[in-house]
Amino acid sequence: MNSKHLLLGAVVLASVSAITPAAPQNGAPEAKSQKQLVSKQTSQRQDEGQRVFKQNCSRCHTAPEGFSPSISGTIVRHMRVRAGLSQHDEEELLHFFNP
Repeated sequence: MNSKHLLLGAVVLASVSAITPAAPQNGAPEAKSQKQLVSKQTSQRQDEGQRVFKQNCSRCHTAPEGFSPSISGTIVRHMRVRAGLSQHDEEELLHFFNP
């Protein structure tokens, strides 16, 4: 009876390991491509935020070195009203100021 349990356990374990896909490791191509995708998306958002800044804010301001996240939201909301920016432009500026 004990050997039957061991055999059954081995069959179940083999079945589960055959069905379950292996998780990608740090150096796996899937992990690298995901990091590259996130990096590309972040770069695109930075470019879009920079474009919004150049078109609207640079008329009166130079590009800042960066704002703390706690103050950048207040600044962007205030200037959104004054400059007539859309909500999309506001979000892109926030990502530009705080990547």
